[in-house]
Amino acid sequence: MNREPLTMFLYSDISGTLRGKGFPTRDLQKRLRSGVGWTPTNIMFTALGAIAPSQWGPWGDVLMMPDPLAEATIDFGDGLQKEHFFLSDILETDGTPWDCCPRTLLRNGVEDLRRETGVTLRIAHEHEFVYSGGNGHAGDMYALDAVRRHGSFGEVFLSALEQCGIEADSYLAEFALNQFEVTVPPEEPLKACDQAIMLREIARATAARLGHSVTFTPRVSTSGIGNGLHIHMSLWDEAGKPLSHDPEGPQGVSATAGSFLAGILKHMPALCAFTAPSPVSYLRMVEHAWSAAWSSIGFRDREAGIRICPTFSTSDRSTAEQFNFEYRAADATANPYIQLAVMLRAGLEGLRQKLPLPEPTLNLDPGALVPAEREKRGIVRFPKTLAEALTALDADKTVQGFLPPRFLKAYRDNKQTELEVAKDWSPEELCRRYVEVY
Repeated sequence: MNREPLTMFLYSDISGTLRGKGFPTRDLQKRLRSGVGWTPTNIMFTALGAIAPSQWGPWGDVLMMPDPLAEATIDFGDGLQKEHFFLSDILETDGTPWDCCPRTLLRNGVEDLRRETGVTLRIAHEHEFVYSGGNGHAGDMYALDAVRRHGSFGEVFLSALEQCGIEADSYLAEFALNQFEVTVPPEEPLKACDQAIMLREIARATAARLGHSVTFTPRVSTSGIGNGLHIHMSLWDEAGKPLSHDPEGPQGVSATAGSFLAGILKHMPALCAFTAPSPVSYLRMVEHAWSAAWSSIGFRDREAGIRICPTFSTSDRSTAEQFNFEYRAADATANPYIQLAVMLRAGLEGLRQKLPLPEPTLNLDPGALVPAEREKRGIVRFPKTLAEALTALDADKTVQGFLPPRFLKAYRDNKQTELEVAKDWSPEELCRRYVEVY
């Protein structure tokens, strides 16, 4: 059977879904120069299929321009078609950046942080997903047998990642039934988010080749543990010197990192509208479920909003080089560029204002504190629904300013429409629907 190789130019929309156009691979060199046309209203597609009210209507055009450094080419060796796609920026037709492009939003934030403070970030994601071919049973957590019984998926998946230049730092069976996790080493922010997008698609492609599926949804069911997307971050100067650690600082946190984290903590309720941005997200973000429910910074605490991570004497890197923080109020229903851009902007606000780091919690459940003590420590409960997160966003003018006005309106309208579509669904129905989408 004859085949014509196909290449796709894609971008990650508000819901984190890759959308775009394909063409015969023989035209690739021409298309790398010209890009492909796109429609502004396409950014109003929601995760659940409805199209949100569009400020552009049927008018206008934009350009999808591929980034040659964000190419995925995968040959699974099964005789079927290769996966071949590029991640793209969205430009105006004159070649200038479109103010609603997620990659441009992150790129601009990275540059503003560097220009104003000399600080750069290194980002690493922990990805959790559930594989339908896992053949799991009770007691599988971190078990060798769980990896054995899910067949060749892991090896095929890691091979596909390697073909795209994505290094797997670890791969394991996680806590929930048929749940697996893959982690990657730190990268600069744009590359880290490119790799996050590619990794999800490569997992889906691998599962499809094996006759199964994966889902990154925050909740597969209303019980048990959900899928998080833990975002590790560390601060560095432009010469490559680590800035996160100070042995004299609170729990080892430097003053620079403390101000950066304080900015994030101050705005976390509103940030949740971007980092945990779906109705199903809030079935996961509950207390005592190894998730995040409070805007606390905790020392090695896996239920804090931000965790101060451990360092290891056996590493070939110094303590300062290892020292990092984990943002836990996040999941894979978010667009990773938007997700990280607003976090970065909040951190920049903290640096601008030289905010002091709130006292880190140590072996402490914020929910057990009296309200006055939580207020003293600057700890607040995260929103319990997407509607509450959007209300928090509406009340936080600073966070609203992290996006260009037109992009903010598009985002807000998109999420409100998603909320309206799902408003009458039971928790069980939410889980079922989002398993299919993510």
